[in-house]
Amino acid sequence: MGAPDDARAGAGGGTAGADPSRETETIRLWDPLLRVFHWALAAGVAAAWLLGRFGPLDMTLHFWAGYAVLGLLAFRVVWGLIGPAPARFASFLYRPSAIAAYARGLFRRRPSGWRGHNPLGGVFVVALLVAVGAQAITGLFVDPEDYINVGPLAQHVSTDAARTALAWHSALAKVVLALVALHVAAIVFYRLWKREDLVRPMITGRKTVTRHDPRA
Repeated sequence: MGAPDDARAGAGGGTAGADPSRETETIRLWDPLLRVFHWALAAGVAAAWLLGRFGPLDMTLHFWAGYAVLGLLAFRVVWGLIGPAPARFASFLYRPSAIAAYARGLFRRRPSGWRGHNPLGGVFVVALLVAVGAQAITGLFVDPEDYINVGPLAQHVSTDAARTALAWHSALAKVVLALVALHVAAIVFYRLWKREDLVRPMITGRKTVTRHDPRA
């Protein structure tokens, strides 16, 4: 969440008599490796989807993009266990009651000022990582029977299993596309409705948050 000595009063900091829960500060939140992962994963997923949808019949580049995505996901799993506090899964896996409570106030027209991924954002992160991971893994087993674009592990499973993997790989592409669209929509919603910029912190690593941590 950023150490105390990393924090400084934000331009919108609290004043005497103000609601303490709305006083703000700017903290160092997202570490460099997490930020590089975020943008690299976005590029990898986009490249894999575009190559799969519009690329050449030879899917070699599509496969390599998939391998890159798998490598990035492996890093994220490790970083979610041993990385800085805001990057760890434990910091954004919330109880259903906390998710519901956050959802009830979602449309308040003010920044959430959350220190890290908010409860709904945490659900989305897990959903996206699972969907992208499942799609990449199924791609290892696909066999479209064209003798060209055969997954590297297809020979280790039955023909029926390879066909099932291909069906799931195709279906999950649509799921990932829908999640990406939802992600972009959420960014626009927070920027225009809640006046909260979610992009800049993922570039600079710093975010203006409320001094009062709602999880405390």
